[in-house]
Amino acid sequence: MFERPAASPSLKRRHRQLIAVLFLAWAMASFGSGFFARHLSFDLWGWPFHFWMAAQGSILIFLAIVVIYAWLMNRWESELQAAEAKAAALPR
Repeated sequence: MFERPAASPSLKRRHRQLIAVLFLAWAMASFGSGFFARHLSFDLWGWPFHFWMAAQGSILIFLAIVVIYAWLMNRWESELQAAEAKAAALPR
């Protein structure tokens, strides 16, 4: 059966840091906009900005978090695979 190679410690560290940063962004989008949105009382395209921020802005931030996570993890894993392939090609 196919076994996935163990991730390097640097990839694990970067992964944990990325998760921490994205989790903080998620928490601020979820809870921060709800608490402070009422203070943003101006109209944006005919709608109160606090309504737009709570209803639409948070969803856009959540989508951005998913896209950033997927893009960075694909990039880091391809770098790891390239490094492993280069190391395997070296004569022993």
